[in-house]
Amino acid sequence: MPSTPSPTSVLLLLGLSLFFGLAFEDFHRADGKRPPGGIRTFPLLALAGGMLTLIDPDRLLPFSAGLLVLGAWLYGYYRVHLKERDADGAVDAELVVPVCNALAYLLGPVVLREPYWVAVGVTVAAVLLLTAREHLHSFARQIDLTEIVTAGKFLILTGIVLPLLPNEPVIPLTTVTPYQVWLALLAVCTLSYTSYLFQRYVAPPESSLWVAILGGLYSSTATTVVLARRAGADPLFKPVAQTAIILATAVMYLRILVIVAFFNLPLALGLAPPLFALSFIALLLAALQHRRAGSEVSGKGVALPRNPLELSTAAAFAALFVVISIATSLAKTRFGDTGVETLAAIVGITDIDPFVLNLAAGSGTPVSVGVAASAILIASASNNLLKAAYAITFAGRRGSLPGSAALVLLAASAVGAAIWTAHF
Repeated sequence: MPSTPSPTSVLLLLGLSLFFGLAFEDFHRADGKRPPGGIRTFPLLALAGGMLTLIDPDRLLPFSAGLLVLGAWLYGYYRVHLKERDADGAVDAELVVPVCNALAYLLGPVVLREPYWVAVGVTVAAVLLLTAREHLHSFARQIDLTEIVTAGKFLILTGIVLPLLPNEPVIPLTTVTPYQVWLALLAVCTLSYTSYLFQRYVAPPESSLWVAILGGLYSSTATTVVLARRAGADPLFKPVAQTAIILATAVMYLRILVIVAFFNLPLALGLAPPLFALSFIALLLAALQHRRAGSEVSGKGVALPRNPLELSTAAAFAALFVVISIATSLAKTRFGDTGVETLAAIVGITDIDPFVLNLAAGSGTPVSVGVAASAILIASASNNLLKAAYAITFAGRRGSLPGSAALVLLAASAVGAAIWTAHF
């Protein structure tokens, strides 16, 4: 590392500290306060931190001494303000002031010793956190405590449980490993959880088409049941429900492609043409039905899906993944490719995700790309027939005719694509 800073480093240091100081002053201008720090102080602190770093770049003793002096001063400032009260009698002190001053001081060595993107990223993140105060507080007030606990569960499942699981088979009936099971679970849960959060906190609550799009990412089968039940209870909602059901299926094809690509890119490339074609056909059918239905009816009253990170849901998926892995291995061993495709038609009437992930991850007996792609298309066709049956059951035969007919057409198209794919 050179002992002399480059002109670019010095200019970047000044620019970032000025930017940070300007945001800090603007942050406190709305409160009518003049706390220490700002467009002059932050550049001086950043330059001081950088120069003290250059004096002893190995042991950083001068820099550490300067940090202690700054920390002592900020501690005294904070203690004084802890005694102050605002108009409501609450403590009129916050940690933002000392933290921002300390961060400005640390910018010096970060710019001079680390890659530039680190300093730029930290500064931009700090400014965004300052300027988005009202939005962040408003967002925090909207979040339920249960959602925070759920996010914690997701971090535990991803960052603690997954690395600890063995990546070797533990039962002789299948080659699937606990690590593969958990990775498959997380792949599906991540996509479903993202859709769940968007549907709960971002999407317009009155739009049934938004429910369909995000529901297709979550589970097109569950979305079909919810929409069909709403259509059965409200006859005026039936035309829009049929559009939404077809739209959810269009998104389902893209969801399958994303999940497969995460585990098996060659298989995803083989599936891309038929899945994109099926999604396009579904979108075209949805557009025709939407035009026929006219103006959209409110989606109010459409229930939100269950949280995909609930332990019962996760446990059921993991168990089903192992069972389908064993079934796939037995079907391939005893009946060959025909057995795998027959199993695909059977599992389509349940949750197709474990079956799709088994083929993509190669958890059972290996099959060719063509057979795996054909089986996945057959499973999607079987699942569409199941959704058509749900639509007829809950919305009535006449009220569900456009949606159920579209699902049957898509199922037939998927079977045709499966026959074509199996030969490549």
